[in-house]
Amino acid sequence: MSYSIDLSGRVALVTGASSGLGAQFARTLAHAGAAVVLAGRRIERLKTLRAEIEGQGGDAHVVGLDVTEHESVCSAVAHAETEVGAIDILVNNSGVSTTQKLLDVSPEDYDYVMDTNTRGAFFVAQEVGKRMIARAQGSAPGTFTGGRIVNIASMAGLKVLGQIGVYCMSKAAVVHMTRAMALEWGRYGINVNAICPGYIDTEINHHHWSTDAGRKLIDMLPRKRIGRPQDLDTALLMLCANESHFINGAVLAADDGFGV
Repeated sequence: MSYSIDLSGRVALVTGASSGLGAQFARTLAHAGAAVVLAGRRIERLKTLRAEIEGQGGDAHVVGLDVTEHESVCSAVAHAETEVGAIDILVNNSGVSTTQKLLDVSPEDYDYVMDTNTRGAFFVAQEVGKRMIARAQGSAPGTFTGGRIVNIASMAGLKVLGQIGVYCMSKAAVVHMTRAMALEWGRYGINVNAICPGYIDTEINHHHWSTDAGRKLIDMLPRKRIGRPQDLDTALLMLCANESHFINGAVLAADDGFGV
């Protein structure tokens, strides 16, 4: 007996979709049948990804979004719903980091991380959540009531790591944000969950794994390996599936056992 997850007829908004995990999340959802809205600041890269997805028979759209600007958040969500339809799935993925000791963190460094990872993630989810709740209450159009929100946190939100303390703090906030939203919005049929990825090889950090520091880090991992973006596909699809209505407020570690 085989089992497949079909997201046909669903609209998914993926933030930070121009590269790395966000781009892979978008590919995965499109392959499962969802119409995917690619959101981010690097428009040309989003257009390239859109062409790739469409070339494989998927449905993709592009919208500019800067999660640190509230007006941009509201405008992007409104534009997405006008062009594609009511958002059924949000993958809240935008994130940044700095590497430094806590004593060296400047106010600018702190705001750079918190404004994107915590504040930005909150207001994107809030804007999408408002619209999902309005549909559930019958005050806004849409054929699918409820929804799926997947916040991309990090194993660093569950386990403090050196040199990235502010990043850890920001992702720990996303973990509790997920639980708070699940508690308040579950009554409307909205499921809010989080994925906490471990070390994943992406274009941003790819060079690091061949350095002395990178190899040393890999040697510290339980199975002495790092993940690929595709390793999160199954977790994402499970949390976005129509059948996942009983999974709410879950914080799923996908770190190959590093947090154990």
